Amino acid sequence: MAGKYDGFLLDQWGVLHDGTTAYPGAVDCLERLRAAGKTIIILSNSGRRGRENEAVLAGMGFGRELYHHIVSAGDDAHEALLRRDEPAYRDLGERCLLIARPGEEYLAEGLGLSLTSDPDAADFILNLTFDPERQPLPGWRPLLERGAARGIPMICGNPDRHRVHASGRLHEAPGLLALAYEELGGRVHYHGKPYPRIYRSCFGIMGLPPEKVLAVGDSLAHDVAGAANAGIGACFIAGGIHKDELVWPDGDTPEAESCFALFARDDQHPRYCIPRFAW
Repeated sequence: MAGKYDGFLLDQWGVLHDGTTAYPGAVDCLERLRAAGKTIIILSNSGRRGRENEAVLAGMGFGRELYHHIVSAGDDAHEALLRRDEPAYRDLGERCLLIARPGEEYLAEGLGLSLTSDPDAADFILNLTFDPERQPLPGWRPLLERGAARGIPMICGNPDRHRVHASGRLHEAPGLLALAYEELGGRVHYHGKPYPRIYRSCFGIMGLPPEKVLAVGDSLAHDVAGAANAGIGACFIAGGIHKDELVWPDGDTPEAESCFALFARDDQHPRYCIPRFAW
């Protein structure tokens, strides 16, 4: 694969790390790709800004020299709200109900917004991060019901519904809140994978033709679907978010038939499938 492509769009969770620790071989693989002169962009559905993701990666041993840029869904949403040159954002208003982890209100800074916790006073909802253990999904329902009843839109800066966790369990993610809002009749504008805006940003940074770019990720609905939408190939990491849906006869390599069955079920067909991100 390294010989066929000049640019790589790499997912974070489930590919490089589990949210706490780098996966074995991931740092080495990045070092080898960089030594081969490849352009590396970390493309994440994180609701946090790129600078924060840099710090998280550095803490797990992924030095800044191992990649060229980080592009996050949070950055993509921030840019759209700052520019307001797209139809969904021109008349959005400035009173924002922010969904974020306690202490992460700063994620809305620099946008000229007035934050409120009252859905009756908000012009829109900005959904970036949440802690499912401290802020369980059912607790958000009254707020979501009121927002949907008023018809205010939600901007979702992290469309992931689940993410891998060091415990081995999947944790709920902000995309579940967005899904609940849609089920209540609310309108949601998504940022991140698999939506096209964030891929246009990546292509602008890379300056490479699509046929020379490969996306590497563990989510069929986000990484593989997003790559297909963008017209680029995808490498599916089997040991990530879909690991428990596959059969692992020897514990190291997934059974091919179980992979094909999963791809057929979700109607997503990556160009490559490997157990983990390693050389």
